[in-house]
Amino acid sequence: MKDRDRRLASALRMIQDVLQQDAKLGNDDEIAALQRERKKRMEAADAFADAGRYEQAEAERFEAELITAYLPAQLSDDELNTLVKEAIEATGATEQKQMGQVMGALKDKVAGRADGKRVSTAVREQLAS
Repeated sequence: MKDRDRRLASALRMIQDVLQQDAKLGNDDEIAALQRERKKRMEAADAFADAGRYEQAEAERFEAELITAYLPAQLSDDELNTLVKEAIEATGATEQKQMGQVMGALKDKVAGRADGKRVSTAVREQLAS
């Protein structure tokens, strides 16, 4: 901050504001709030890039990367696949219709460490095989 990096200072203020707003609303899950903001930034970066606004896209990616630094380490593909396999065995799921049961069993195990879309893709792939 001493070197007057305005972009970094602005991004840190944004993170602080998000956490404060979330606390005011009575939500105590800081990780979920940061994940939501990261997802918003990544979607905005993609939209800006598609529109040819590369400078704004880069700014959004910078903020997303900064938010990522404050999130827990993400599960590797191998770790996620192992957890999915264990959840499928524990629930006895054998077909796609039972995907909700598997996702429910995984919810607490992967909370904050894997994106829901990534988890559902892994579950879908393992149930299909």
